[in-house]
Order: sequence, then C-alpha cells, then structure tokens
Amino acid sequence: MPRPALLPEGFRDRLPPEAEAVASLLRTVLDTVRMHGYLRVQPPIAEFEAELGRWLGKPGGARLFRSTDPATGEGLALRPDMTGQVARIAATRLGSEPRPLRLAYGGTTVRARGTEIDPARERTQAGAELIGSDGVAACVEVIGVAVEALTACGVEAITVELVLPGLVEALARETWPVADAEAVAAALDGKDRAALASLGADRYAALLDAAGPAARALDALEALGLGGEPADQIARAREVCRGLEDVALRLDPTERHGFAFQSWLGFALFGKAGETTLGQEVGRGGTYAVVRNDGSAEPAVGFSLYVDPLAEAGLAGAAPRRVFLPLGTPPEVGRRLRAEGLATVAALSPEDRADRLDCPLVWDGAQVVG
Repeated sequence: MPRPALLPEGFRDRLPPEAEAVASLLRTVLDTVRMHGYLRVQPPIAEFEAELGRWLGKPGGARLFRSTDPATGEGLALRPDMTGQVARIAATRLGSEPRPLRLAYGGTTVRARGTEIDPARERTQAGAELIGSDGVAACVEVIGVAVEALTACGVEAITVELVLPGLVEALARETWPVADAEAVAAALDGKDRAALASLGADRYAALLDAAGPAARALDALEALGLGGEPADQIARAREVCRGLEDVALRLDPTERHGFAFQSWLGFALFGKAGETTLGQEVGRGGTYAVVRNDGSAEPAVGFSLYVDPLAEAGLAGAAPRRVFLPLGTPPEVGRRLRAEGLATVAALSPEDRADRLDCPLVWDGAQVVG
C-alpha cells in the first residue's frame, strides 16, 4: 500500500462519516441561531496580522498562525477564533445598523499551537454574537440559544458554568483592599488558601467556599454583605439565573482561565453524548466590549460552540438513507426520491451492487425496497 501523506502536527483528514457529521452539526447550530433572528456573516480565514491581532486582543493574538502575503509582503495571520472578526464587522461594516445587532457565524479556525489537552490546531467553530447590550436579558437570550443549539445537536445533560471575571478585581478595588491584587487572583486560581493567608487576604477564601450550584453559590456570596460593584455583579448574576431556571447552572466566582476577554459575566458549557461525558467544554462565551475605531465602546455578549468534539463523540444530524439505483433507472426516479429526502447512488457499471456501495435500500423498478 502507498504510504499515507504526512500532515503537520495538529492537522488531520476527516473521513466519512465524521466529515459529514461535522458539516451536519454545523448546519444544525446555524439553523438554530437563525431561527432566533441572528444573521450570518462569513469573515475571511486570513487577515492582516496587525488588524486581526487588534480585534482579538492579547490572549487571541498570542495564538496567531502567521505568514507573509506574497502580494504585498505584509504580515498575514490565520484566524484562531472568529469572535474578534465578528466584532470588527459589527463595529465597521455594520457600524450604522440598528442595535442590538444579532450576528451568527461558522467555519474553520487555525491556531499556531495546540495544547496538551487539545492538540488540534484546526477546529470548526460556530456561534452567535449580540452587539449592543450586555444586560441580563441579553445574557439570558444568548445562553438560552447556546443551550438550544447544543440540544438540537444531540448533547444531553447540559450544564452551564457561570463565572464573574471582574469580581475579584472589583473586590480588591472597592471592598477588600490588598497590596497585590494580581497575587491574590493567582492564589485563587490555584485554590491556594495558604497563599491567601500569607498575602493578608484570608477573606477571599470565602469565594472558594462559594463555588458550586449557582443558587447556593449566589446565596453564599450575598451572605458576605458586599456593596458597590461586587454586589451589583452578584445581583445581575442572580437575575440571569432566574431567567434560565430550566438550565442546570453552576457558578465559580474565582475562575478566570480563558475569560480575559470577558467583562462582567462568562460561561462555559458542558454535556454528555449518550452515556459518554464530553471530557472538555463544548462551548464558552460571555460579555465583552466592542471598541470602535473612534475609541468608543459598545457592550456585547456571545458564545462559541466547538463542533469537532461533538462529531468525535458520535453525534451527527440525521443522514439521508441511501438508495441504490440499478443501471437503466430513469433519471426522473432519482429526482423524485431525492425530493422525498432519500440519497440516491446510481450504478455506473454492471458490477456495482447495493451492499458494496453502502446502500441499505434498492430501487427494484417500481418501488424502494430494503
């Protein structure tokens, strides 16, 4: 047998039926968000490096797969994430459109390096962005649409983990002053109570104790008697939970890994495929600010779903059943069967057979049999 062609690390071929599963799941997500009024945009896979990096921000810019444009000699980059591109389109090409502006997207992303947990460098991403509001109603809508899209893809036992990325900073600024707020945040990242004590930040350990089911976590946070911006963030999180009473919610008030882009609320989505627990998050999102060219900012909230893990777990949209058409079958028969939702596979030679071409159904000259 010929030796298979080598591919760069983190890239791979998708074969049947997984390739069709990815395409079907992507369609399912986009169809779901479209029915909520989100209009699809399709940004390019490559942009000028400086411009793309600006819209992605520092965390996203660090993942850029860079190249040089042979036409101009300028630096190009492949998108590692589509959210920043959608923000650019909303702020520029669609800057004069009425708000709130609802946009949807889906396609391939490429990053410079994978991780130990997720070595893939090419991934399929789909999502939606609501530009013009980051209030409670906007957050409830966006999270609800994300859950609905995952449900339509066949994901079960969906859990949404809420985070408050700005809570620790607000506490350090307004309520519980500390000499080194970043060191306190790092200690909370590591769940390191001893480090908190050494920093004179023992009170922050109450945030570690609060993590868990959202209702209980919010009760614990409200019992701390906080005021100002921290109290406002907690109150808004409570309102979001009230609007999502049919969704399984958890809250971790100290989590910030991967949420540097978000403002007051972030969330990650987890679930199961049948009896299999999906080992990593299948989506994430939250609130953020879209900064226009004139320096002004507008609030936004959105989500991204990761389609590949869903396909790898065996989820897929309903594939059409395949019907074998023997030699001599009139073309109008195939057209009629396809209009009825069946996939037709026509024989090209007398040697072609239904079993060899993976067709459970056969046209016998008068009807479909199987």
